[in-house]
Amino acid sequence: MTDKPLSDATSMRTDHCGTLRIADVGREVSLCGWVDRRREHSEHLAFVDLRDHTGIVQCVVDGGRDLRSEYVLRVTGTVQRRLEGAVNADLATGEVEVKDCRVEVLAEAEPPPFPLHERTEVDETIRLRHRYVDLRKPRMQRNLRIRAQVNSAIRGAMESQGFVEIETPMLMASTPEGARDFVVPSRKEPGAFYALPQSPQLFKQLCMVGGFDRYYQIARCLRDEDLRADRQFEFMQLDAEASFADQEDVFCFINEAVRAAVEAVVGTRPGPIPTMTWLEAMERFGSDKPDVRFGMELVELTDIFADTEFNAFKADCIKGIKVDGGAELGRNRLDSLTDDVKGWGGKGLVWMKVEADATLSSPVAKFCREAELRSLVETFDAQPGDLLLLVADERATVRSLLGRLRTELGRPPVTQGGLHFLWVTEFPLFEAIDDGGRPIPAHHPFTMPHPDDLELLETTSGTDLLAVRSQAYDLVLNGWELGSGSVRIHRGDIQSKIFDLLGIGVEEAQAKFGFLLEAFRFGAPPHAGFAFGIDRLTALLAGEENIREVIAYPKTQSGADPLTGAPNPIDEQHLRELGLRVLPRD
Repeated sequence: MTDKPLSDATSMRTDHCGTLRIADVGREVSLCGWVDRRREHSEHLAFVDLRDHTGIVQCVVDGGRDLRSEYVLRVTGTVQRRLEGAVNADLATGEVEVKDCRVEVLAEAEPPPFPLHERTEVDETIRLRHRYVDLRKPRMQRNLRIRAQVNSAIRGAMESQGFVEIETPMLMASTPEGARDFVVPSRKEPGAFYALPQSPQLFKQLCMVGGFDRYYQIARCLRDEDLRADRQFEFMQLDAEASFADQEDVFCFINEAVRAAVEAVVGTRPGPIPTMTWLEAMERFGSDKPDVRFGMELVELTDIFADTEFNAFKADCIKGIKVDGGAELGRNRLDSLTDDVKGWGGKGLVWMKVEADATLSSPVAKFCREAELRSLVETFDAQPGDLLLLVADERATVRSLLGRLRTELGRPPVTQGGLHFLWVTEFPLFEAIDDGGRPIPAHHPFTMPHPDDLELLETTSGTDLLAVRSQAYDLVLNGWELGSGSVRIHRGDIQSKIFDLLGIGVEEAQAKFGFLLEAFRFGAPPHAGFAFGIDRLTALLAGEENIREVIAYPKTQSGADPLTGAPNPIDEQHLRELGLRVLPRD
């Protein structure tokens, strides 16, 4: 027995439907695919559009054959040029057709549960219940093939940089990762559970201890958290770690993988990827994942109202955004925006319209001094017809509210304006101080503090601790967080200090991270890593707003799987074997 040649041809077909062109005229071909549509020409003649993943070609068949939508056919015939006036400019194969066809029905089909033409909107649950039909659509064929290109390009880029692909366990001990684990009961040890990995974080750090300088994996991760457009229970990520490397080294590794993935899909490589500190991102955009494709940046106004008589502006911070041409918004829309801000936790929203004479009209203008209003126009460089939106509150609250408002008003469609990557650096090490005076970590407790802030770890002041920067970094694309990483702590003295600040005693540290801490005692090199979501990158490259559209078998927004019926109960016998009993909900 000999191997088949590495080509598109098989024993059943010589060509794909969408590949036939004028150069093929006169050739006998065999095609396989689904009936996209059938049109009667006469009692003895019909046109069948045959479809496979490459496209559609018209076949002239015996009109007496019963060939219905989505029947699976093998068609053998001769490629001919279409008659003048019959060319279909909408099809890549529109200049040719296959005539003198011999048709073999490989499988009959019931009418599909929904039309396969992209112009038809189909309910999400119905699409996912019959996902195997939905996958036949050109959109899904394109998206999943883009995903395959991304995976292949990433693997090539990582391997060309000396990274070794290593698979890590899917069944592991539960570890604190910030989200809920999916757990798997152990039949051998009733009452004990495995956890499905939220990430390979600890295992990849062990690879560094094991001497694999450069590790990578296209890893499946699972987190039991609420779903949204950029989040599913199951997701795939490029996971990477490197020894004797710092933040800049990680940027170089990941930039190469990202550029290769983009080039594989769009044909060109992105240019240099800029960096921005977390503080700058928050002050300018009100977000740690800023969409830099459009302006509407946050403008600092606190000094303008330093001695104001307007009580609403007697606040820690005042910032605003300018909406070019936004003065045309009506009162109902402005009231709706104010309600949104209040719903997000704000006290309110001040709006001001720039009139033709460059003065400001607003319900609160009478409470402000003329000098304050003039300073607003100058600071914003506001023009007649513009709209100014101002928020006064605690600084963190102001940034957050205006950041959401900016996105609400200005964010363009997902890929409009191109692909704008951004590294965000120097995230805070701690996000808040709890009621007991202890800092709450913003990342996992193995994130290395910024070297310039190490001495701040010795302070007892909560304010000083919140000023400690980390060596953590995110990669952002068009306002989506693609992934996160950090330089890891490998020094015992710094790790002990972080545990002490977090109130993690020796016994608790041993219980949660014992196997990693023990490994570090045997010589841990300095190391750093990163992981980014392949679903998210692929969605953006495919121009999709929801990662569901680049996943073969996703869950619905509620977490259900209409295709298989999961999650579903298991039988009593299985529960007994696992030593489990299902309790009623409270």
